[in-house]
Amino acid sequence: MYENSTNRILALVERPTVIDLAAAPGSGESWGAPAWKVYAWGVAELLLVSNPWQISSRLRRAVLVAFGARIGDGVVLRPRLRVRFPWKLAIGDRSWIGEDVWLHNQDELTIGSDAVVSQGTFITTGSHAHRRDMALLTRPVTIEDGAWVTARCIVLGGSRIGVSALVKPGTVVSGEVPDGMVFGQPAGEVLGPRFT
Repeated sequence: MYENSTNRILALVERPTVIDLAAAPGSGESWGAPAWKVYAWGVAELLLVSNPWQISSRLRRAVLVAFGARIGDGVVLRPRLRVRFPWKLAIGDRSWIGEDVWLHNQDELTIGSDAVVSQGTFITTGSHAHRRDMALLTRPVTIEDGAWVTARCIVLGGSRIGVSALVKPGTVVSGEVPDGMVFGQPAGEVLGPRFT
């Protein structure tokens, strides 16, 4: 009896839609540069930017700038940094980008002056249309002057982290973090002022 009822219910339920990923639009549309430049960047990034060697920040900066990044003076760029498209990256003076940071910037990513993005953080400006055709959707990210995104955070497209705001470790940011505020777990919310 139970088995027959289950089979009848399953027969009434339609199979969920499966999106044909081969037809998903947008794969190369976010490049913003010719294919040769994207591929050349891949080689340069592997050899001189994302490698684990303690190569100087000046060399990492020079390579990024050569590929179109706008990077201010005194910026510290630690080993294992990954940058998707340097020509869509701007970093102000004296900012620190920590080890194993991934800047997956398929859209503009702006990091202000005296800002810190700590180790293991992932910033992405891209996502996909979840319910339709998996089309690529991009939105810029801005991290304002003096902001500190601490270790292992995730910052999603369309987010703005305000002037001198602090994002606590392991937090997901999707939207606005107000100026001067501490933002974090357990619910990804404003926890109070950073400087009291």
